Amino acid sequence: MKSLPGISAQIDEKIINKVIQKKFALLSPYYYSFMSNWLIRAYKRYDDIDKFLIIVYLIHKNLVFYKKNGLVVDYGSFYKDRTIEIEKINISEISHDLKIPKESVRRKILYLEKKGLIKRIGKKIFVDRSTFLNAKATDTLKELCILLNEFNKLLKKEKIIDSVFELKEIDRSIKNNFSFCLYQLNKFLFIYFNRWRPEMKDLETLTIAMLVILNATQNQEFKPSKLSIKSYREEIMGSDTRGVNAMSISDITGIPRPTVVRKLKWLIENNYLNINNKKLISLDVKESAFEKTARLQDKNMLSLSYLIHRLFNQIKVINS
Repeated sequence: MKSLPGISAQIDEKIINKVIQKKFALLSPYYYSFMSNWLIRAYKRYDDIDKFLIIVYLIHKNLVFYKKNGLVVDYGSFYKDRTIEIEKINISEISHDLKIPKESVRRKILYLEKKGLIKRIGKKIFVDRSTFLNAKATDTLKELCILLNEFNKLLKKEKIIDSVFELKEIDRSIKNNFSFCLYQLNKFLFIYFNRWRPEMKDLETLTIAMLVILNATQNQEFKPSKLSIKSYREEIMGSDTRGVNAMSISDITGIPRPTVVRKLKWLIENNYLNINNKKLISLDVKESAFEKTARLQDKNMLSLSYLIHRLFNQIKVINS
């Protein structure tokens, strides 16, 4: 019989953050790919990220219930033959928690009802099974496993741990403890989007900006001299000489080209992005915009550290 793991088996959250700060350049392509792809998939569900986010929020209510009652539901059971039932829907609560104006929440809830994606019966609300499965975190789970696996490699390079878990081990651990892991991930996403929403105006603008950032991080010609987050975010500015055009952004995200052009114009005018004489867009955050985004990024790295702390320690303990 295996002995129970001790507290010393955990990796401290501060150590995780220290590794992220020190080696961010190595983690950034996977991190930005994860965030960018989540936003793009969210938009493509209903041509509106907030509508999808509201669905995720309603599903999250079940995860909160499980956590409060000490229940852990595995991946297969969570998605098996069911609809999601919520005791009551509170427009003000959704507005407060997701930082979406109350009238916008009301309008989007009515849209979701009209389309049969959610149903109200008395005070209760039901997320339709097809809607529930449409929000299934299949691709998100794969990308989360890759992100955790890459971070695991950094921990080994830093000699904090001795081994690297295979992707299938991470995947199995998350699926066995799925309700706990999805709860932690959703919490991170809600906090992340709430931080960026006031800065970017809306999540579609963030999606466009995130794709330009991802394009810069995946530029093979960019070789940062240092790996730290502070050095990386300074050196990556203006490093992407290729750029990306509005049509490509529209094709990848699914956001209509006129909307992309309008939001790019705002991002350029507010010093987040740069456009060259060939109409190609690249990452080049300047002046006060750089200071604001740096502060937000530091806060988000603390949130990411907490997420990795909760998920990775669970994987480490289960697989040890």
